[in-house]
Amino acid sequence: MAVKSFMVPIGTSAPSFTLPSVDGPEVSIDDFAGAQALLVIFLSNHCPYVRRIERGIGAVAGEYQAKGAAAVGICSNDTTGYPDDGPKHLAEQAVRAGFGFPYLLDETQQVAKAYEAACTPDFFLYDSARELAYRGEFDSARPRNDLPVDGAALRAALDRVLAGKPVPEPHNVSLGCGIKWKPGNAQV
Repeated sequence: MAVKSFMVPIGTSAPSFTLPSVDGPEVSIDDFAGAQALLVIFLSNHCPYVRRIERGIGAVAGEYQAKGAAAVGICSNDTTGYPDDGPKHLAEQAVRAGFGFPYLLDETQQVAKAYEAACTPDFFLYDSARELAYRGEFDSARPRNDLPVDGAALRAALDRVLAGKPVPEPHNVSLGCGIKWKPGNAQV
């Protein structure tokens, strides 16, 4: 069953994080201080919603990195119950999808809770002041449709944020697999 993002209020400050990456070193939100925009994406390897658009995510993130936006992927799934979301498989996904951004492991799931992430994929775009400017879908492509993976919704949001403009609402919710919470960790 598909889960919708919680649609955190626009203007919410980006929660801080320091997490290990799938290739070893820790990455902090402070590592992106010079970026004009920061895209935080909650991802997983096993989810068909992510799989459907993962190459598009890699392409859009790379394109907008050249324009001043930074991106970071975070996997918060319980890897005991979902071993396909373990570090080795996430590293393989990063190569397969062309992720040129850090891919982090949120083993305690505290970062997902702080961001109020609900699903994979779940997109949070912050402006230069690290205030939430957009939360919503990548585009209209889903596992059971033939629509193009073009990142239209996210591209429009990135263009506006990089131009210093607000992203008009309503934002279409992101839809995907629910985050696989460890016992006792589920969002309320």
